[in-house]
Amino acid sequence: MAYQEINGVRVWGAPDPGALSQARTCAENGNVIQALLMADHHKGYSQPIGGVMVYDGQISPSGVGYDIGCGNKAVRTKLSAADIMPRISTVMDEIARQISFGVGRVNEIQVDHELFDDPDWAVYAAIGKQEHDKLKSLAREQLGTVGSGNHFVDVFVEEATGQVWIANHFGSRGFGHKTASGFLNLAAGREFLGKAPGEHMDQPPVLLDMNSELGDMYYRAMRLAGRYAYAGRDHVIEQVLGIMGTEADFTVHNHHNYAWKEQHDGRDTIVVRKGATPSAPGQMGFIGGSMGDISVIVRGKDSVENRDSYYSTVHGAGRIMSRTQAAGKMNWKTRTRSGGQITDLQMKEAVRNYGVELRGAGTDESPFVYRKLREVLDAHSETVEVMHVLKPIGVCMAGANEFDPYKD
Repeated sequence: MAYQEINGVRVWGAPDPGALSQARTCAENGNVIQALLMADHHKGYSQPIGGVMVYDGQISPSGVGYDIGCGNKAVRTKLSAADIMPRISTVMDEIARQISFGVGRVNEIQVDHELFDDPDWAVYAAIGKQEHDKLKSLAREQLGTVGSGNHFVDVFVEEATGQVWIANHFGSRGFGHKTASGFLNLAAGREFLGKAPGEHMDQPPVLLDMNSELGDMYYRAMRLAGRYAYAGRDHVIEQVLGIMGTEADFTVHNHHNYAWKEQHDGRDTIVVRKGATPSAPGQMGFIGGSMGDISVIVRGKDSVENRDSYYSTVHGAGRIMSRTQAAGKMNWKTRTRSGGQITDLQMKEAVRNYGVELRGAGTDESPFVYRKLREVLDAHSETVEVMHVLKPIGVCMAGANEFDPYKD
């Protein structure tokens, strides 16, 4: 087996001490069946990024995290590299102009969707009219916005075929963030919209019994936020297809911050994946590298090791440098940074040398802050197979120094 068992935690790749400590804390609380770390793991809030916790009858709002339903949609288009390369600069300009990146909404287009008639809005109505109205209004305002942090819209060329793909990465935005913080408040006996005390990264997980009223309400709200994230990613992909003047002929779409009801070893479980992609046998997933590296479409294997992973794999390359290390400390009053290890010139040169047309992004998202994707994929070679290798030719993200409270 490619993984090692460390104090009861199954670990793929090189163990990160901080993330391993967090995983052990999670494993020691609640009805835990198994704790796992994927090869791209690093520290997160309570449950590490790249961490998977398998529970018996419990769900963890802190494990799912603040960006409920964060994930990727990738589609193969009917275009070839020859169709897009002569106009890639114009295409990226239009993506940056037409799609809303950053905090809130920077364009005027609001998206209507049948999701706003979903019966699970009743969860928020049961909490209170103010809570329901505030979150539904926020959800309406932000549907189809990409946000900031590590969220993107990318254009790729498949190495083997020359076909053009597009992909995006974001989740449930402010709606998901306020849902997560609201249920964490309720679990602690505070008001849903109340101000929470400062949280520390290594605190034990917040757990809710699935058969409790609060657990059932959170599960329904989480699923609604997940459907919202799907709707947002669908809308943005349609926008990009329209900009390019093409259609999709193949689609991959998945969450990687979510909790699933699954059967494993003949028993019902709740699998909480934070920064981990589901990889059941035959299931397709998109895994993104950095803007100076490949991304891939993978398919889960029917193997013993994949069963041992509870059908989970990486969601990206994994950070090796924090945002502050890379970009420096931000002074939000003067909007200047100091002390960063990566300069803007270094990033632009690396991205240009890789052949990428870049719009937005700061040095905290540069290629230097991530592992090479091949390294983490090699650690999971017995759980997933790579079906399509995609090289980025266009990357669009929020601008540098953009504050985003909703990033994952």
